[in-house]
Order: sequence, then C-alpha cells, then structure tokens
Amino acid sequence: MSMNRLHERYEKTIAPALRKRLNLRNRLEVPRLVKIVVNMGVGEAVANPKAIDGAVSDLLAITGQKPVVTRAGKSVATYKLRAGMQIGAKVTLRGERMYAFFDKLVNIVLPRIRDFRGMSRSSLDGRGNYALGLREQLVFPEINYDKIDMVRGMDIVIVTTARNDEHALAFLSEMGMPLRKEGAAA
Repeated sequence: MSMNRLHERYEKTIAPALRKRLNLRNRLEVPRLVKIVVNMGVGEAVANPKAIDGAVSDLLAITGQKPVVTRAGKSVATYKLRAGMQIGAKVTLRGERMYAFFDKLVNIVLPRIRDFRGMSRSSLDGRGNYALGLREQLVFPEINYDKIDMVRGMDIVIVTTARNDEHALAFLSEMGMPLRKEGAAA
C-alpha cells in the first residue's frame, strides 16, 4: 500500500524540520500522530432510536471506516436515559486512514467552515492532544445535503506523541493546521 501524501511529507520534510526547530536529539522524540478519534453524540436517540442510524451512516461516509455505537454508562432520569441505551457513534482512525482524514480535515473541511479564522490554540490538553468540535457534518464533501435527516455536530480529537502544548502547536502548524494568531479573538 502506498503512503499518503501527508504521511510522505511528514517523513521527508516535516519531521527533520521539527527536530531542528524543537532542538531534539533523538528522531523518536519528534511529535507524530498516534490516532484521530471522531465522535458524534446523538442525544435524540433517547426518544427516537432510529436516529443513531443516520449518525452511523454519516460517520461511515466521512471516515471510510465503520463506527462503533456508544452506549450510556448509567441511567439519568432527568434525560429519560437508561444504562445501555445507544447514545452516539465513534470512529478511531490509525495509520494511512488517519493521515488521509487529517489531510482532508486541514485542506478541505476547515476552509469550508463559515467565518473561519483559524483553530484555537487553547484546545490542547497539556499533553499534546488537540480537541476540536464541528457544529455540522455538512462541511465534509462526502455528505450529500439532500440525503441528511438532521444536522449533527461532532468532536474530533487528534492524539499526538508531543510531550507538551508547545511541541504539539509546532507539530500541528508544520502539518498544516490553520491555527489562530496569538492575540486574535474567537
């Protein structure tokens, strides 16, 4: 199987540049992608169990991988939620699919967001992982606007081997993530 263009660029140019930029002695210290988790919560599945099917088909189209249906851990009477009910779907991407998804996210999806000014620098968790949320699945080119039953948001978590936020920011900017300038408002 051939290497994705972003993966190839990482190996040939990004990793050596990061090693020099971050002053790392060992090439294994250079931050790299571990996995990308795409999660879609379906709150309306409590009242309408068929709603989960739409989320599953959307995630399948977006990622190219069959999603796992997530279930409620415990009952919450306020939301009429019972333990074991289907409440969402998630996909964990690794390897070439992960690089292909990241490439698509950075170059196609994020620029399609209305009034997009760059991603927040504060969405890092302190251990080099980046989390972002999208309000609608319509920004993905695979989603046919006429075929969707409901607009759903999703969470995307990009897990890296970066030790801290500084290394993660350097890594993500080298990979092409459009990050907002330091003083820019949301």
